[in-house]
Amino acid sequence: MSDARLVAVRRVLGVLEGRSLDALRASADAGLDERDRALSAEISYGVCRWYRRLDALVGRLLRRPLKSRDRDLHVLLLVGAYQLLYSRIPAHAALSETVETTGGLGKAWAKPLVNGVLRRLQRERARLEVAVDASPACRHALPDWLYEAIADAWPARADAICAAMQQRPPMTLRVDLARISRADYADRLGKAGLLSRPHPLMESALVLEQPVGVTKLPGFTDGLVSVQDAGAQFAAPLLELESGQRVLDACAAPGGKTLHLLQHRQDLRLTALDIDSVRLERVADNLARGGVAAELVVADAAHPNGHDWARVPFDRILLDAPCSATGVLRRHPDIRLLRRAGDIPALCARQAGLLDALWPLLRPGGRLLYVTCSLLPAENAEIVAAFLERRPDARVGATPGLPGTRSGDGVQLLPDIDQTDGFFYAALCKAEQPKP
Repeated sequence: MSDARLVAVRRVLGVLEGRSLDALRASADAGLDERDRALSAEISYGVCRWYRRLDALVGRLLRRPLKSRDRDLHVLLLVGAYQLLYSRIPAHAALSETVETTGGLGKAWAKPLVNGVLRRLQRERARLEVAVDASPACRHALPDWLYEAIADAWPARADAICAAMQQRPPMTLRVDLARISRADYADRLGKAGLLSRPHPLMESALVLEQPVGVTKLPGFTDGLVSVQDAGAQFAAPLLELESGQRVLDACAAPGGKTLHLLQHRQDLRLTALDIDSVRLERVADNLARGGVAAELVVADAAHPNGHDWARVPFDRILLDAPCSATGVLRRHPDIRLLRRAGDIPALCARQAGLLDALWPLLRPGGRLLYVTCSLLPAENAEIVAAFLERRPDARVGATPGLPGTRSGDGVQLLPDIDQTDGFFYAALCKAEQPKP
């Protein structure tokens, strides 16, 4: 019986109960050796990535749905199907180890069932795939509402975007260009046996040929390099920072962009805000690694009135708004199972509320950068358009050097075209007060 497969089943069950893979990982991995931790992660992330398609395939092989008390057994079948269809694990090993895992579930009686379903999947794969892939949403392992939303927003590119979101994400690095050039850091990686290539759209970004633990990255512990998607690396230059400016990072955790701001301009007076004290500790860790400092505040950016941090206007505000995270599905495949269509209106209300609350804190002539990792115009272009209608002192700012596809008054990065996660950027500038 494989402990790694048993842990993978428990992880996926946790996601189905509403918890994230990241939150489950530390507790689920307890007691596993390094090899089994890697295998458990590979399987659990993979099952979440392909859950809908795997579920449809397995469903066609069951004479009747399993009872609710056997949900763990159903997930085990998906674990086996994932190994057969998407992993490099030899089929005989995938079959035998998955069948044996029934014992770890306390359901050894189900060995013939698991064995029979998975062997039929091997034999009948081609026929079954034709049947389930007739639905584009199922083919891309997306809920109907999300596939339809992407297709409505990007009708000419929907399948290409969804296919890109199904790929394993690259490990992208951001080099601190104030301390070392990208080429010189690539040489350091090469000497450490790590191959990389420059990202075509961002001068600070390197893409590793194979992911590694961060402890293997030269200079990681002192902030010479950070793990950050190339799309996220546009935030600091797009703020058009100047020395000595007062800057607010309004939803700062986990701190990757915060560190980038301070490495981009080290003499900023930066306030990093987050509503979650535990997540703010990750911001502190990131800044300590880079040897930089900021004012860290636990607060809700949507309610700044009366707080000390909000008394003096800011020159720049970064609002990396909470969103559906539909642009980072390739990194967080559990979002496919956790996100619901009904979540979007509440998220949009939160985004609009944050913009309205933060705008008075921006000085005249200042610049606010609105960012999401969403692919949905409802959270992006529509939020910005409505805000511009509400605020006559708001202007659309230029976003020089930003690739992507124009979307309303902002720009959308698309994973299939731009080789980044699906970030949206809009620059909003406050009109100067008229001279008396």
